[in-house]
Amino acid sequence: MEEHVVFVGNKPVMNYVLAVITQFNSGAKEVVVKARGRAISRAVDVAEIVRKRFLTDVDVKDIQIATESVETSDDKANVSAIEITLAKQ
Repeated sequence: MEEHVVFVGNKPVMNYVLAVITQFNSGAKEVVVKARGRAISRAVDVAEIVRKRFLTDVDVKDIQIATESVETSDDKANVSAIEITLAKQ
């Protein structure tokens, strides 16, 4: 299952949409879209664009939210994280 994960960062949204579609086209039944911090809104956009425009047979199976502790140069910072699980019907 771990190979069917797309980590969303600072690249354009369509790069991640293509990555998710590629995972589904290569036989994945589920793909997890993960993001932290400011990339969370981009991850939600990725999931919605995949569902609405490209793969209409894909639904949101699960959404997990969490707070992760990240080491910075000075101390620790708490960062929000999200995991959106997309699954074929």
